[in-house]
Amino acid sequence: MTEPTAKKVIFSAVKPTGIPTLGSYAGALKNWVAMQDEYDCIYCVADLHSITVAMVPADLRKNTLDMLAMYLALGIDPEKCTLFVQSHVSAHAELAWVLNCYTQFGEAKRMTQFKEKSKKAPDNVNVGLFDYPVLMAADILLYGAECVPVGQDQKQHVELARNIAQRFNNRYSPTFVLPEPFMPKYGAKICGLQNPDKKMSKSDDNPHDCVYLTDDADTIMRKFKAAVTDSDASIKYDRANKPGISNLLTIYSVFAKVSVEQAEKEFAGCGYAQFKKRVGEAVCEFLRPVQAECRRILADKSYLQSVMKTGAEKAAYLARKTLSKVYRKVGFVQI
Repeated sequence: MTEPTAKKVIFSAVKPTGIPTLGSYAGALKNWVAMQDEYDCIYCVADLHSITVAMVPADLRKNTLDMLAMYLALGIDPEKCTLFVQSHVSAHAELAWVLNCYTQFGEAKRMTQFKEKSKKAPDNVNVGLFDYPVLMAADILLYGAECVPVGQDQKQHVELARNIAQRFNNRYSPTFVLPEPFMPKYGAKICGLQNPDKKMSKSDDNPHDCVYLTDDADTIMRKFKAAVTDSDASIKYDRANKPGISNLLTIYSVFAKVSVEQAEKEFAGCGYAQFKKRVGEAVCEFLRPVQAECRRILADKSYLQSVMKTGAEKAAYLARKTLSKVYRKVGFVQI
């Protein structure tokens, strides 16, 4: 009889800097739910990462709880995975300091996101923003994550984590698992409704470009009604020539749970106004029970507290084992 194979460990986190969008769900959160049975999943609300930009404390607290409740409402099960708030596990910040000492200034300076964010907000180029990828490396390496689901913009950070881990392992002895960036098979890229050539983002300046998971039905329908299409009048998937229609077909396929090909057949001969209405309705139908469950969870403070406490205890136990090993290897005196 063969032994059951151990599940691969996956780590993923999202910053509570705003309300998740349809794009957040299709590109990340949908994957989180789908991967729970196949992998050993460790998920967190990355509140430590969120303070590299100015945050109103009350907003950060609210956003953190809102995001945790949304995770749960979407189907992330704390019985199947480790779900926690990053700042509740002090080992993240502690390991980040050690890893700083094994990260070269030049390689940290080359990080594309640091360059882009520095240009975007030149009055707030703080050390935390520069050091963000090292904290991300600590997040990943603490749990022996073999796979890190990321988009193209974060792939460089996983490669840095791998380089730091390799450097530490070579200097001492094998300590860290070398992580790999992972592109899940379940993902879908959703672009803006007004700018279908660009990824939908919660930081976009145009409120009509983005649909949030907390938007009410009227707002959702209004945004889809105003979505950019084209003058061709045919509903077919063609990213190069019909980005608006292709984006709407992608959204419909994700939220109506059909393939893009099925969606194309369903809407063959349909007018654009009717098509946009049906896409909006599919999103509303999907979100209605999710939003109701999210409100129910937020009202149950004791349940949220218990999820955070249990998740923090599980994560801290795993993280402390790695951190203790690191502390011994670098020569810190143990109590």
